Amino acid sequence: MKKQPFLIGLTGSIGMGKSTTAQMFADLGLPVWDADNAVHRLYGVGGAAVAPLQALYPDAVVDGAVSRDVLKAWIADNATALGQIEQIVHPLVAADRAAFIADAQSDIVLLDIPLLFETGSDHQMDAVVVVTAPAEIQRTRVLERAAMTPAQFEIILSKQLPDAQKRQRADYVIETTTLEDAKSQVQMVLAQIKGQIDA
Repeated sequence: MKKQPFLIGLTGSIGMGKSTTAQMFADLGLPVWDADNAVHRLYGVGGAAVAPLQALYPDAVVDGAVSRDVLKAWIADNATALGQIEQIVHPLVAADRAAFIADAQSDIVLLDIPLLFETGSDHQMDAVVVVTAPAEIQRTRVLERAAMTPAQFEIILSKQLPDAQKRQRADYVIETTTLEDAKSQVQMVLAQIKGQIDA
């Protein structure tokens, strides 16, 4: 029976550089599980979420895959929709994550989870890394994305735990103002964690 790897939970608000930071950990050899990618797999053709979501809300499935746009519209119209969707999707995501951890050939695994604190997943981690950047840099990055409006940005922010609270609850904070800074901090964090494991 192989022992459970050391789990690093990586999180951060929108536009803080989380995906880039996750890639830096991957470049150093860590297996990275990405919650958003897992949802894409579950929603895709043949994905485990397709049949139960179709049973819940038939319009949600278009051409054999779950349509996020249809789900968004339903959530906007129906106060109970989000809870019903989450009851189906959260256990499937958790199972996907567990399978990834079980298959990982590494003593450290990085789990990239945007809503780590919001979903209570931080309690399952051995260490939590929060990526952060000054608010004006965050705003600039997000508004450079295609089809993102200031109003949408505010709605997303309102659903996420504030950056200051995330930083308070983190074991490690990585500033992503520049790529060079972020890279050296990732190396430092990983060295510290490896030191803990080997101690």
